[in-house]
Amino acid sequence: MPSPATATSPLSSFSLPNSLSIPKFIAEIGCNHRGDIETAKQMMVVAKTCGADIVKFQKRHSRELLTPEQYHAPYENINSYGKTYGEHREFLEFDLETHKKLKTYAEEHGVEYSTSVWDLTSAREMATLQPNLLKVPSACNNHVSMLQVLRDEYEGEVHISVGMSTEEEIETAVDLFQSCPQRVVLYACTSGYPVGFDEVCLLEIVRLIQKYKHTGRVGAIGFSGHHNGIAIDSIATVLGASFIERHFTLDRAWKGSDHAASLEPSGFSRLTRDIKHLEQAWTFKAKELLPIELPQREKLKFRPR
Repeated sequence: MPSPATATSPLSSFSLPNSLSIPKFIAEIGCNHRGDIETAKQMMVVAKTCGADIVKFQKRHSRELLTPEQYHAPYENINSYGKTYGEHREFLEFDLETHKKLKTYAEEHGVEYSTSVWDLTSAREMATLQPNLLKVPSACNNHVSMLQVLRDEYEGEVHISVGMSTEEEIETAVDLFQSCPQRVVLYACTSGYPVGFDEVCLLEIVRLIQKYKHTGRVGAIGFSGHHNGIAIDSIATVLGASFIERHFTLDRAWKGSDHAASLEPSGFSRLTRDIKHLEQAWTFKAKELLPIELPQREKLKFRPR
């Protein structure tokens, strides 16, 4: 049975670009701040120095998002900040006033603030801060009421990850924004923490571009990576991703479930550096012999006798 990508032949009309555009880099801080605002502030500044254009948090109202059974489920493990899953989530949650302070702090330090929203209340609260973009995580991209709120009560870009989603769910989400498609960015994503390289499925970027961007149904396509390392993020750029999002932490050994699938500052710095170098290197030779080659040619080139 052919894969969806093979069946629709997205590569049939794909060609390598003659030039590359550097994507925007998103440092997904999420809940890696461990519930501490000073750590969150430090992470924003460090992420900026590592090349991040955008720092992104998460906003949940756990009692709205979770069922009573989920909220009160025992959650005592090495990554837990509470005896139940609800207590754990509440410990890591910042209120609206704290998010206002974080947004101001980010702007003072020259980095853009954003957040993922997981429920109706969070979407409405974060919309009041008027960030340039709000993110819908893969887990909530089928929350139609929340998507409608972001469409109708918020004016910025709506970025939507499509991990763990059926094609029908993606279609529904995109169709909801048919009156303002330029506001939507879809992210190729595989939902796992971390994801094996054989499960990253980079060519989904091409498929989404062909199906949604080139047809004018969305404004851009991004890549949200949950893999280890940074080797494949440059390829996402070549394939056409306009945003590269990676989870970010100051220490992968910290307590919490997302740290293991996150990049530390050294890794995030190398990722942004390498993609910028790739953009510089993505050229044809301007002439047969480049100036840098001339001394080497004079010194080393074989001379027929």
